[in-house]
Order: sequence, then structure tokens, then C-alpha cells
Amino acid sequence: SNSLEGAAAGELSALEEAFRKFAVHGDTRATGKEMHGKNWSKLCKDCHIIDGKNVTTTDVDIVFSKIKGKSVRTITFEQFKEALQELSKKRFKGKSDEEALQEMYKLIEGKGPGLTGVTKTVASPTVSRLTDTSKFTGSHKERFDASGKGKGRAGREDLVDNSGYVSGYKHAGTYDHKVQGNK
Repeated sequence: SNSLEGAAAGELSALEEAFRKFAVHGDTRATGKEMHGKNWSKLCKDCHIIDGKNVTTTDVDIVFSKIKGKSVRTITFEQFKEALQELSKKRFKGKSDEEALQEMYKLIEGKGPGLTGVTKTVASPTVSRLTDTSKFTGSHKERFDASGKGKGRAGREDLVDNSGYVSGYKHAGTYDHKVQGNK
């Protein structure tokens, strides 16, 4: 019962803290008091409530629509707990409602939105073939140096050389030395 007293005293439970972290995730205006469907499903993914067997993304979406009010797009912390209760029956079949709910809380407590692996690049052979600059031909080849680093603007545009030398002439800029050297 002291977890209730703690919450009343303004101290967040680990569950509510997780709820808030996810509620404000990716939304600068969010207060953390209610959660969007998008962040709800993120929470369910990141905390492994969605296990692909008993609970799928669809289940999570259905529960969310069922619990939120008709005209609102978010759920409150109270509704969040209801939603978890709904899902816990599916996620932990065969456990009592109370046990299932506790297991559910354990998955979430202390968690925050995982920023790790959000932009995980998949090393597919197709992509690596397309991005391997050493295999480029024609004008595209000109855009990268030997190490595969892009040359920027120089590789895209023909920068005009106004020095008066023929392009590709190795000894550009040596004329003056020769003339003055012979004086």
C-alpha cells in the first residue's frame, strides 16, 4: 500500500515514470499526462509487451481504441493501466489477473523510449552494391575520390579552370619560374 502513498505524495511510481517518458517521447508539446496511440504502441514494442504470439500490434491498437474516449486521441495514466490490464490477460495467459498485471508492470517499470536501434541500418547486399562507389562508372565515378568519399561540389559541377593551361597539364604554374630562372 505504500506505493499508493508514494504516488499521492507526488513521487512517481516506476510505472508512471515509464508512462511519462513514453508519453512525451517525440512530442515537444506533450505534458506527460496523456499518451498518443503512436507512443502507446512504441511502449508496447520497446517493453516487449508485443511478443508476436499472444499480443500483436493489432491487439495493442484495438485495446487503445477501446479504452480511449470517443473523441480523443490520447489515454491518461488511469486508462493506460486499464489498457495494460486488458493486454495482460492475453500476454500472460494462465496467470491470475493480478499476477498477469504485475508481470506486465515489471516489463514496463523503469523503462524509457529506446532510442537505441531506432535508426538501425540493415546491411543488405542490395544497398551495399548500390552504395559501393568503387563500382560507379561514367560521370558518377568522378564524384568520389579513391577512398569513396564524396568530392562535394567539385564532383558534381565542372569547375572551370581559368589558369590558361590545358586541362590535365602537369606542370601548370611553372612557366614564370623558367622564364625568371633564365634571366
